[in-house]
Formats: sequence, C-alpha cells, structure tokens
Amino acid sequence: MEAVFGHLRSAIERGQYVVGDKLPSEAELCRTLEVSRPVLREALRALQALGLTVSKTGKGTFVVANTVEEPTFGDFAAGDLLEVRRHVEIPVAGYAALRRTPEDLDHLAHLLDRMERETDTTAWVALDTVFHLAVAEASGNPVFRRVIEEIRDALARQSTFLDKFCGRREQSNCEHRAIVEALIDGSEPDAVEAMSHHLHRVEATLTDIVRPQRADTSREGRAEA
Repeated sequence: MEAVFGHLRSAIERGQYVVGDKLPSEAELCRTLEVSRPVLREALRALQALGLTVSKTGKGTFVVANTVEEPTFGDFAAGDLLEVRRHVEIPVAGYAALRRTPEDLDHLAHLLDRMERETDTTAWVALDTVFHLAVAEASGNPVFRRVIEEIRDALARQSTFLDKFCGRREQSNCEHRAIVEALIDGSEPDAVEAMSHHLHRVEATLTDIVRPQRADTSREGRAEA
C-alpha cells in the first residue's frame, strides 16, 4: 500500500495528473499497478487525507492539489487536532497522575497489555483511542473525557494513518507505557513530560510524511558540501 501511495503521490506532484484531473478508475489502476482493490483503496484514502484528492461517489477520484499542505482526519486538519491535543491532553495527564484511582491504573495496564499484543491495525487503533479516553477518565474531570470523545474519530483516523505509513505502533506503545508509569508513580511532572513527548513524536512523524522532500534535499546538500 505504501508503494502504491508513493507512486500516485509522486505522479501528482510531478504533474502527471494535474489539478482537476480524474485519476484512472480503480479497476484500471489495479491492473496497471498489479495490486488488489483493498490495497488501492487504502492508498487512495491516504491521498485524500493529505488533501491531494477528493473522491466523489459514482464519479471517481479527482486531483485537487499538487502539493501537500496539511493532512485532514475526518472533520479536522492535523494542525488543529494537534493544537487541541497539546492544550488538553498534556494537562489531563498531569491531573490523572494526581487523581487516578487503583481501578484507573488497572484499566490502563490492561489496555497496554492488549495493545502490545495486538497485531491488527484496526483493533490496535480502537484500543489506542480507548487508552486516551481512559487517561482523560483518570483525570477525574468528565469534561476532559467529553472533549476527547468529540475528537475520537479524528484520533482513530490519525493513528491508522501513522501506523500504516510509519509503523508507529511499537513506538506509540512505548510512549503510552511511559505515560502509565508516570501515573502509577503519581508524578505530575513525569506524566506531563511523557504526554508531551508522545504528542511531539506524533507531530514529527506527520511532518516527515507531509514534507519528505525537504529532508531529502537537506541530505543531498550536506552530501555535496
């Protein structure tokens, strides 16, 4: 799927398909690229998440941009989602460290164990969103949980995107474990730091996906120097 996505993204960015063009039909792309329809559809969804295309029911997929500005996950742009998460989930982790109950810790530990054993992306993503809801629940403030609930679908879409393109699952599990360990210790500073690190890694990974050409150019420049 990553190879199909990369091929189509490159074709759009270099002008093989320009803004307004309709991509070949799914059947034609499957034949040309020698992939199954589910694989192709995952790649097309990724192009849409990056804002390069839109899919119109019954009409096909159309190019709407030739450069990536910002991914969208459901109703929210990635930058807007991350901004809210920084302002909500970082202090939430601090409150959770001070207010968590034994039941909260048992629930979070159980979720971590399941996530670390899970190999299916869809199932892992579902557990990931439940994990962040559980941290909000541990804060003792129902408003925080409601906020996370409101962005739950976007969080799931983002997690799916990052796992498929960057294999973020294992690293995310490690970051989640650091958060839970801070909650177990009852350390507000450590919980805040662990959640901050987690969100920073999410942002950095998204940046690498959105603008990989910048990193390539930078490396080439250093090599020439």
